[in-house]
Amino acid sequence: MQAFNGIEVPADGQKITVEGTRLAVPDNPIIPFIEGDGTGRDIWRASERVFDAAVEKAYGGARRIVWYEIFAGEKAFSRFGEWLPDDSVKAISEFVVAIKGPLTTPVGGGIRSLNVTLRQVLDLYACVRPVRYFDGVPSPVKHPEKMDVVIFRENTEDVYAGVEFTSGSERATEIISLLNDKYGYNVRTDSGIGIKPISPTGTKRLVRRAIQYALDFNRPTVTLVHKGNIMKFTEGAFRDWGYELAKEEFRASVVTERETWILDNRERNSSISDEENARMIEPGFDQMSDKKKAEIVKEVGDTLSAIRETHGNGAWKEKLLVKDRIADSMFQQILIRPDEYSVVATPNLNGDYISDAAAAQVGGLGMAPGANIGDGAAIFEATHGTAPKYADKDVINPSSVILSGVMMFDYLGWREAGQKITAALTRTIQQKRVTYDLERQMEGATKLKTSEFASAIIENM
Repeated sequence: MQAFNGIEVPADGQKITVEGTRLAVPDNPIIPFIEGDGTGRDIWRASERVFDAAVEKAYGGARRIVWYEIFAGEKAFSRFGEWLPDDSVKAISEFVVAIKGPLTTPVGGGIRSLNVTLRQVLDLYACVRPVRYFDGVPSPVKHPEKMDVVIFRENTEDVYAGVEFTSGSERATEIISLLNDKYGYNVRTDSGIGIKPISPTGTKRLVRRAIQYALDFNRPTVTLVHKGNIMKFTEGAFRDWGYELAKEEFRASVVTERETWILDNRERNSSISDEENARMIEPGFDQMSDKKKAEIVKEVGDTLSAIRETHGNGAWKEKLLVKDRIADSMFQQILIRPDEYSVVATPNLNGDYISDAAAAQVGGLGMAPGANIGDGAAIFEATHGTAPKYADKDVINPSSVILSGVMMFDYLGWREAGQKITAALTRTIQQKRVTYDLERQMEGATKLKTSEFASAIIENM
């Protein structure tokens, strides 16, 4: 197509294409952008300047972004009478990578959330949220510098699938009757009902992306976070399917935490039997049934047969470690031992909680970037709201969109540009030249406008 929403596609840019599981990125890619509602206008103007400066500094004119505006939210509604025009969705699909500011969620009927709609229509199944500390940002914890985690949150399943029925409705009554009368449950008849689907398809494609990211960026661990001790057939299955995927598709590069115990026990004592090894890795082994004992002994033998040659003699210590944690324990771990976690893969609701809880330790959502990524498209976006009372006042912190741009550059393979931004942003905060949200918490800081903050970042490149 030569135009979307009536605006011609820039003639001086080229499309990004997808080749297998990798992007083919030209030196002048067309990137659609949605400036966002409320404070999005100020944020986008500042962020675009930072992005262009970083590309120029990193590549000396050999590369550049060709920006192409598309519309969603209030600006789209005022122009086209639609909150999310079809052409905007088509443009993102056509050009593969897009970036956006915060969007208003219409109140009342119609679209519940523009962000959720984009994720569903484009099948952007991985919500990716890096959380790291920038020196100088006020934090409620003693050692925020220990936090450096990338959270992969499944975007399409779990309770966010939206399959729920009102208390007293015909459908809720039918489902409750089925559960109680046919399957023997005891659900209160006045309950609202929500369905929590989690599939091997949804799980494995998320975990695949998390593991590949960890390998690409040389991160040491991937942690599967779940509540499988209670929800055994949904979240417990998420864990099991995640481990299956890791061993099926990444066997040469990964080792599971449980496998490290088995290998380490054998390396510490080469004469140990498989049963003795099983007793060491499984608490309560002697209280188990004979059948369960035999299963664990077989697991030990199978593990040693499968990977002792490739992962033994300490080689497992250099592999990507895949482990899992119960969700409630993870909330404690991410607070008191954050440096033990690097990449996290989790179902939707757990990821929603964990990403915001982690962001609070490093300065809040104003410093938290995000992306929603699928196999055919990716949108990089602010994680905060539109804050309409601050719109057009040039005061808001643009860091969430700026750091989302860093994610975008990493995704494109333009890591040098992202590194320029990260280093310059770090330096600017260390100089205590910050927007009002940080200035009011930092002794001796200089308060900058949104536009001035962008200028300071560019100066520090």
